[in-house]
Amino acid sequence: MERRNALKSLAIAMGGLVSLPSWATHWSPTTLPTGQNLLSPKADALLAEVVETIIPATDTPGAKALGVHTFIQKIVTDCLEPSAQEGLTKGLTAVDALAQKTYSKPFTALDASQRSDLLKGMSQSTEAGQKDFFSMVKGMTIRGYMTSEYVMNNITRYQMIPGFYHGCVPVVAKNTTSKNQQNK
Repeated sequence: MERRNALKSLAIAMGGLVSLPSWATHWSPTTLPTGQNLLSPKADALLAEVVETIIPATDTPGAKALGVHTFIQKIVTDCLEPSAQEGLTKGLTAVDALAQKTYSKPFTALDASQRSDLLKGMSQSTEAGQKDFFSMVKGMTIRGYMTSEYVMNNITRYQMIPGFYHGCVPVVAKNTTSKNQQNK
């Protein structure tokens, strides 16, 4: 009976991998398919600031510069159910409302430490909607950042096919005589 469950789980996992869009790995903002945006321009700007707070720019570009917010919108629109789409829009509204309530200004006007504190509070919130929103956005931000073309080429040095073929390599003969034979 365990073998059947294992095979069933394997089949489900393979189906999940096959259903993932081909653009979801090694992507760049120019390679993302175009279509109708899920979010309004204001909500898109807010999502860009949220992902930038999660992965800020240092000596490498941050999530906002790489367009991770566009990646997240595309994944949510193309790959997730309508309830996840609604959760993203409601979560962004909650982020701005929480910023207004806590700091009396919108999230985009907060400094970096205030933004971090606000998102940390959402991750530890007892409200399921806030916690679920933050978990979803954080996970997708990390995934989007790590699978972006820039990170895969310049930071992780990803190679589609590992290993190299070195055709003309000089072969050095190894001296196989033992010390006993040399002493005779």
